[in-house]
Amino acid sequence: MRRPRQQQAALLSRYYFLCNVAKLPRPPPSTPDIYVDCLKDSVNITWRIQPELVPSAHRLFLGNCMGSKLTRLPTGEGEVYFHHKLGDCKFRRLVKGKHLIYQNDLTFRPQAKPKPAAFTFPIRCLYKRPEEWVPPFLVPGTGVTEGRGSLLFHMALLDQALSGFAETNVVPLGSLIPIWAAVEQRSHQPLLLLMEDCVAAPTPELQPGSQVHPIVGNQGCLFASKWGNSSFLRSYHSSELILHLQAFKFASSDKVYLHCKLTAWDPENLNEHKKACHYANGGWELVDDPSRSSLCDCCDSSCVSRPKRAAHQKSQGLVRTSVLGPLIIDDSGTKAPTFLSNAPSVERRLY
Repeated sequence: MRRPRQQQAALLSRYYFLCNVAKLPRPPPSTPDIYVDCLKDSVNITWRIQPELVPSAHRLFLGNCMGSKLTRLPTGEGEVYFHHKLGDCKFRRLVKGKHLIYQNDLTFRPQAKPKPAAFTFPIRCLYKRPEEWVPPFLVPGTGVTEGRGSLLFHMALLDQALSGFAETNVVPLGSLIPIWAAVEQRSHQPLLLLMEDCVAAPTPELQPGSQVHPIVGNQGCLFASKWGNSSFLRSYHSSELILHLQAFKFASSDKVYLHCKLTAWDPENLNEHKKACHYANGGWELVDDPSRSSLCDCCDSSCVSRPKRAAHQKSQGLVRTSVLGPLIIDDSGTKAPTFLSNAPSVERRLY
């Protein structure tokens, strides 16, 4: 019998789940919504969520890993599946007597780190310690020292499950392409990764008069979300951002290159000049805090920049232009937006 949601949350917060490869007894039927199966070197987790939580399923995490799959049930509920290696997702390994213990947390994070999780459920997998296992401090090793310098920015194509890098750069026309952008935190205070400007072009370099199509502009407004199904998705850390871009192609080429300006910013200082906005539910929405979506009101007009401050930020290494591609667009049997070669070209420069 299902318990009221309030009782479920109270029970989940008290229940500390333990399982191992020796097949300990399964949790009692009264334990709601979460089932954990610890395998030899990985873990399978099924988390059943209420209908109102399904649209926010991408904010459920195991450690810092997103769910591997979401299934919508006929009842309107959803089941989020996690399948990850114990060496991933920031599992913590402890040694206690003759056992190795792997610990982690399932969390619901309406907002990215450093904001706290709204709900936490602990996961614990127990294994018999191998006889040949040696504590790490008894194994000779080497260390690496890194100096403080310019921040490192990254862009990459992810697989559809958002669990790793894509194995191919061929994408079907009209499909959603998950594009990951990040800035390495290192010793810096928490950083917010923003995509201020991004254009698509059929060439890896932009020249005066190059044919391009705007994807992001107006200092963080995802234009592609208004004419298609594209959207921003904030990852576990505020220093990572995922762009779900609906695949299109130029009539002159099946190759698409993305030229994007990435910015590292203070998470506590969002404003109309530093933001991540996409078009959803009939209006512009601030990805990191929908309650402050008024910062996106300028997306349909002009979000005035501040040249002097922008120049100062660039000198500090907080702004980088990244190019991702080529993405090979496969249009066999698919209909989706295509930008004709005789369409007016747009000249854009990324500063």
